[in-house]
Amino acid sequence: MELGSVVKGLPIPSKASFRLHALCVFFGLASFVWGYNIGVMGTIYVHPGFKKALNKPDASKKGLITAIYYLGTWISYIFISHPIADILGRRWAAFTGVFVTCIGAAFQAGARPGSGALAMMIIGRIICGLGLAVVSTSVPLYQSEIAPAKQRGRYVVMNHVGLVAGLAVAFWVGYAFSGWTTSNGNFYGWRLSLMVQYIPAVIFFVGIPFCPETPRWLVQKGQIHQAQKSLAYLRDADLSSDIVTMELEEIRASVEAHKAAPESKWTSLFTHRPLFNRLWRAALLQFMAQMCGNTSMKYYLPTIFASLGIEHRLTLLIGGIESTLKIGCTIIDMVLIDRAGRRSTLIVGCVVMAIALLINGALPLAYPNNENRASDYACIVFIFFYTFGYSIGFGPAAWVYGAEIFPTNLRARGLNFAASGGSIGSIIVAQVWPVGMDTIGSKTYFFFMAINIISGIIVYFFYPETKRKSLEEMDAVFGDHRIAHLLNPPEDTTYDSPTENITVRPKNSGVGT
Repeated sequence: MELGSVVKGLPIPSKASFRLHALCVFFGLASFVWGYNIGVMGTIYVHPGFKKALNKPDASKKGLITAIYYLGTWISYIFISHPIADILGRRWAAFTGVFVTCIGAAFQAGARPGSGALAMMIIGRIICGLGLAVVSTSVPLYQSEIAPAKQRGRYVVMNHVGLVAGLAVAFWVGYAFSGWTTSNGNFYGWRLSLMVQYIPAVIFFVGIPFCPETPRWLVQKGQIHQAQKSLAYLRDADLSSDIVTMELEEIRASVEAHKAAPESKWTSLFTHRPLFNRLWRAALLQFMAQMCGNTSMKYYLPTIFASLGIEHRLTLLIGGIESTLKIGCTIIDMVLIDRAGRRSTLIVGCVVMAIALLINGALPLAYPNNENRASDYACIVFIFFYTFGYSIGFGPAAWVYGAEIFPTNLRARGLNFAASGGSIGSIIVAQVWPVGMDTIGSKTYFFFMAINIISGIIVYFFYPETKRKSLEEMDAVFGDHRIAHLLNPPEDTTYDSPTENITVRPKNSGVGT
């Protein structure tokens, strides 16, 4: 019997389930800062005070401000984020990322009317990109490494719940400040809306020392006793409990096997075919997740609604409703992703988004210049459909898939390399969307519709299902049979005892973290 199958079959005590949910929700605060930082830009692009401070920026300047953020994320993914996650650990990496993001937000809020305002925005956006790249990878890493295999998708999806909650709150805050129309409101309104993200950031800073580090990272660093204590806390079991002993042994076996393998260096992500099979899939998935049009929806949603002839404040109100809808859709995906699987939700999401983009591209051509209000309202409705498709597909699944398929010793670097593909896609979309809408109008939607169709076909033919697989089983899924053999040798009978004889003894007292 394989060790992984035994560990996966063990029951998780209810108190442990509560702890896992609480930790993943808490780390969702970091993702909340990530989402807020993105969403607030959509509201300030249409703020009169921002327009005045930057001397009425045109579409190309807005595209530059948007795209430069993703240059920062790309730099961080390639050179900064993974060393921080591997050296400091997953939780302190998230702390560092949020702290750097707050510095970037301060630069943006300090942009004053004049020639230097654009430079301040660009510097601030780059710094935010550097920090949020760390957040966007360290949080799903943490969630995936503390979660049991059968529910891992649900826990990692909380990363996206935090992200979309941040987006929603950013729109509601923008809507609230848009009502402050005095001269002071024009000057301070968009700056204060930027600084609201400091509230969840400070809460996160205060709480992070009390969170346990992931057992897999601790084992990777040789801190076996600390890993045992962390695992006992996460599973609400005694240090000597079967569930702790067996899961810890499985993690140790996986880490030692990968360390002993010739492919233990990071370059093996490119030179060892089974690892490269994981890397290109994860990177392409991140690229498609942005090229599907999501970046434009996050940054230019009020502008899109304004193009439908909707008044300024109402665009923010609808944007807040749309972003709030994302929270509900993502929660639905928490239930679906471990039942229907990653592939099914991705494909369905692509189909829904393609249909929504088709409608939004065709109706303005059939009824130009907002001559038909029913057509404009239909476009708004199908933007909501697009939101549903993204929230059950690319939004959470791209991060879940990337966070779970790499071995422990290469997980941070692999996920960061993969996420850099998303940065490239975002840079392209951030430049293409505003310029495209200015030149060819709603035909821009057809370009992204085609990408969604192609993406769904690619997922169907090239992406294996990973639901209910332990992190240590991914070697066999992606063809690394030699490592899989080391982890589960055919003659191994050490764990052949029946599953029902394995007990989980709940802890009588808390374990320090």
